[in-house]
Amino acid sequence: MMKIMTCFACFCVVASALATAARAEDPPIPRPTAEHKILAAEEGTWDATIKSFEAGPESAPTVSKGVEVNTVMAGGLWVASSFKGDFGGMTFEGRGQYGYDPYKKKYVGTWVDSMSPSLIVLEGTYDAATKTLSYAGDGVCPIDNSKLGMRMVTVAKEDGRRVFTLYATGTPTGGKEAKMMEIEYTKRK
Repeated sequence: MMKIMTCFACFCVVASALATAARAEDPPIPRPTAEHKILAAEEGTWDATIKSFEAGPESAPTVSKGVEVNTVMAGGLWVASSFKGDFGGMTFEGRGQYGYDPYKKKYVGTWVDSMSPSLIVLEGTYDAATKTLSYAGDGVCPIDNSKLGMRMVTVAKEDGRRVFTLYATGTPTGGKEAKMMEIEYTKRK
């Protein structure tokens, strides 16, 4: 009996040591970085004033209202965005997810909305000096289904507001980049 107890005790010590060694080899759990915290600052409910430039940036914009709700999720690694608004009497709804990919060293995101059947995949950078987050991606023009290059620029203002500008390049813009929309966001208290 003593021999069995000694063998069992040895087995427990070896099993415990192997389990500890296995845990030491587990990959580290991702933690939010300074880049993720920049995105997390957009958490909350934001009232939006939308200026659409359907006839070009030189024309008078169509002005409408909307609301964006941003939620930090997945341990602080991602921000989920939900936008609802009105564009020229049409209901508009969009959803996005944004994060920072430390392997690519780029901000990344996706966007879908009620005006396009295509997923937009985005990559971007942040300029700390100007507090500007810029993304680029390709979408589909809702008018003729042609490829539409998109550049999305968000500038954080000192008073807590932020201004988003959407630029597009494609067939409807004559192949030149054109300002399509500007949204001024004010965070609710």
